[in-house]
Amino acid sequence: MSDLHELRIERHIAAPVDVVWRAWVDHQAEWFCPRPWRASVEVSELRPGGRSVVVMHGPAGEEMRHEGVYLEVVTGERIVSTDAFTAGWRPAGPFLVRIDEFAADGAGTRYAAVARHWTAEARDQHAAMGFEAGWGAAADQLEEVVRRLVAGG
Repeated sequence: MSDLHELRIERHIAAPVDVVWRAWVDHQAEWFCPRPWRASVEVSELRPGGRSVVVMHGPAGEEMRHEGVYLEVVTGERIVSTDAFTAGWRPAGPFLVRIDEFAADGAGTRYAAVARHWTAEARDQHAAMGFEAGWGAAADQLEEVVRRLVAGG
């Protein structure tokens, strides 16, 4: 691992970038967290400085609120967000910077979801919390949404 304290998952998704992008942007609640949890997107202002508020709902009534801001949005290529700030650039207890990358890859899309942490300890804590399984399941669910969109659903 590099000095970026990074965790990463990657997938080749058999669909054009624009479809994978649309699945990520327009169907975030359907893929954001592993089942049996579900997500509700309260705010998604997809632009630099825009707010993001997603609430994860657990099967026993648990709620985990994820609030942050978008730092960079390059349509069809990259979305960068962080929980280090909330609306109005108010500092929050930072955990990570999230980078989602979309790139044409043969007949499909190379999708990567990256979590960069401030410290090695935070990275290791995230890994121990189940990063690979959780973010991997979310990527699998994103791919399910893409397949549905490709099929016309």
